[in-house]
Amino acid sequence: MELKEKQKKILDVAVELFKEKGYMGSSVRDLATKLNIKAASLYAHIRSKEEILEWICFGIAQEFFDELQEVKNTNIPPREKLNLFIDKHLSVVLKNRDVTHIYSNEWKHLEERLPEFIALRKNYQQEVEELISEIYQAEKWELRSSAFTTRFILHTLNNSYFWFKRNTESTSEITDEIRDKILYGLLGKNPETE
Repeated sequence: MELKEKQKKILDVAVELFKEKGYMGSSVRDLATKLNIKAASLYAHIRSKEEILEWICFGIAQEFFDELQEVKNTNIPPREKLNLFIDKHLSVVLKNRDVTHIYSNEWKHLEERLPEFIALRKNYQQEVEELISEIYQAEKWELRSSAFTTRFILHTLNNSYFWFKRNTESTSEITDEIRDKILYGLLGKNPETE
């Protein structure tokens, strides 16, 4: 999905508006006001408010898929592959905090493309689950439920932007902390190095 320059500006302002008022609490008139144009003029660039939500949800979903494919295509040891997956997924979340917030909380308001988006999310979760299962099997780690483990990891990564104030900690410090908690539990350290 390639957006025109004006559509990118609309998207940026819509992200601010949806974060501030929520998708359902925002109107095309609110968006037009923030853009300092007439609401009718917006329709020269968008079909509807829902189209903007589609840009947000499908756009970041594509970023997640692109990073996942890169991880899957690397030829590195399993544990490093898990580290790389966590790093890549988390980097998308942290560089798109407001978009991730909208993606995580407002996707249910998609109407026309909701079934397609649900299928896309399930497909991503399934691909991550396959990756996690392969890694656990290669490392000979116990995996009681690959589905639960995958949902836990994705939920943790997708909601990590809540825990950190902007510009107070570097992304690498955040990533290291979260990766350690996911990999080594609440101890936060690798028992093999002790």
